[in-house]
Amino acid sequence: MKDELQQIIHTALAGLTSTGALNCDLPDNINIDRTRDKSHGDFATNIALVLSKPAGMKPRDLADAIVKALPANPMITKVEIAGPGFINFTLADDAQASVVAKVHAQAAQYGCGDLGKGQKIQIEFVSANPTGPLHVGHGRGAAYGASLGNLLKAAGYDVHNEYYVNDAGRQMNILAASVWLRYLELGEPDFRDHFPKNGYQGDYVQCIAAALRNSHATRFDHDIKTVFADLPADEGEAGGDKEAHIDGIIERARELLGDDDYQIVFDAGLHDITDGIRVELEHFGVHYDNWYSERQLHDSGKIDECIARLKDSGHVYEDKGALWFRSTDYGDEKDRVVVRDNGIKTYFAADIAYHMEKLERGFDRVIDVWGADHHGYVPRVKAALAAIGSDPSKLDVLLVQFAVLYQGGEKMQMSTRSGQFVTLRELRQEVGNDAARFFYVMRKCEQHMDFDLDLAKSQSNDNPVYYIQYAHARICSVLRQLTEKELEWNKDNGLANLAILTESHETDLMTLLAKYPELVEAAARNYEPHQIAYYLRDLATAFHTYYNAHQFIVDDTATRDARFALITAVQQVIKNGLSLLGVNAPDTM
Repeated sequence: MKDELQQIIHTALAGLTSTGALNCDLPDNINIDRTRDKSHGDFATNIALVLSKPAGMKPRDLADAIVKALPANPMITKVEIAGPGFINFTLADDAQASVVAKVHAQAAQYGCGDLGKGQKIQIEFVSANPTGPLHVGHGRGAAYGASLGNLLKAAGYDVHNEYYVNDAGRQMNILAASVWLRYLELGEPDFRDHFPKNGYQGDYVQCIAAALRNSHATRFDHDIKTVFADLPADEGEAGGDKEAHIDGIIERARELLGDDDYQIVFDAGLHDITDGIRVELEHFGVHYDNWYSERQLHDSGKIDECIARLKDSGHVYEDKGALWFRSTDYGDEKDRVVVRDNGIKTYFAADIAYHMEKLERGFDRVIDVWGADHHGYVPRVKAALAAIGSDPSKLDVLLVQFAVLYQGGEKMQMSTRSGQFVTLRELRQEVGNDAARFFYVMRKCEQHMDFDLDLAKSQSNDNPVYYIQYAHARICSVLRQLTEKELEWNKDNGLANLAILTESHETDLMTLLAKYPELVEAAARNYEPHQIAYYLRDLATAFHTYYNAHQFIVDDTATRDARFALITAVQQVIKNGLSLLGVNAPDTM
């Protein structure tokens, strides 16, 4: 309906311009909002206030001229000027009902729009280090990123989903060292007593090590004295330093295994965990167009190119053998290292190069979905992009708070390094994909989230996803009841008799159906999938109220067909909205 009103107002403005009554540039988009108070009509526009200054007219005088120039339209029963110059529109009853026909005509496409006009957007999300299985904290970023991608596609953007695989760097070397020590432990149990405090402790490391021994037997074996000779002490020992200790083990592994064998051990951990992440995300309904390797970025020379551009810009300097980026020039609290004194490029350097390369691929906008603990990293990356001549305004970074899982009122602890965490797979098996996907996007991404496991499993009206799915299933049940009574409904007759539907429950449902495309656009514009979750809860509530107040299978054919036309439109919109969130719309519950 908003599109039709925009066209009507455009016609009025064009007419005023052609006669010389209005002399200013006209906007491409006219802001039209639903009124909060029905006494003010159904829709309102502030176009007279927007154009008053460039037109050199008082807002109310311009509003009056626009109203007089509006073409007659049977959808509009009343137009009024309110306040300083707002124009309020009241729609005819059949205009409200026309949304039902529109839903039936567009079906799965209802709600899709052209806000994006085909602009290319890349969304990079999850991108968890492949050092362990995905846990419930990662799940929120996965659900949010995937839902955001679906939402932007529905709004007319060309969306490309990407996972950045951190398959290089210190954390991966710690994993490799952990796998190797667990491998050695299988041949000599005394190694267990020397496992480093800073190693990866989870059972999954032992599984990778067992597979490595099965496939390579004793190839990587070394005696315990040789492995730990002269290493820095671990935490808990005299003068111990867990970071120096694990770094010493990494270097010892490289020394004893040699490049080729170290790479075999390294890849055993990397591939096992990365493959597991791929499968887990697919099962969670999260799909990627590309898995981008950090190692590939190193090999491509892009990091060297990026550092050269930083040097050319004059924003780096050398100090004590290391190369530093002058991030303080951009408001950072201190400068940041891009190349260490040992010649190793930092993660920050790789990240700048990765974002440089993403923008070079021709995306109109790049969206990163990061954990909230990366908030200080955002201005640093944008500053570096500006320094190398890339456009930092094309990068949006959305920060997602990790979800905290509760069961029986007790908080569950999560730590990948210690191995004490609840995996995403365990959560899915406990509550199901639908509840997990829905609960993860129920709030703004930057808001703290407590994930109530017991509520997510409950089959009650307090469980929002159950309540919404139950509305869809109820409509399917009514359709089955119609068949069981050897009756049928005629869609064309129902659409022709929508004017019969004047009960408040019916008009409320029609108003909600008409709001859906507006909600999709607003949610896409603001990167807020939770708006769809809220909307679906409201729509389900309106339907359940209608269901409890009225019979659908009635003797009067016109009324029956009209009501079935309405409830099947509700069914379609529930299905459309749930699909954006990656949630199924079941026929039975």
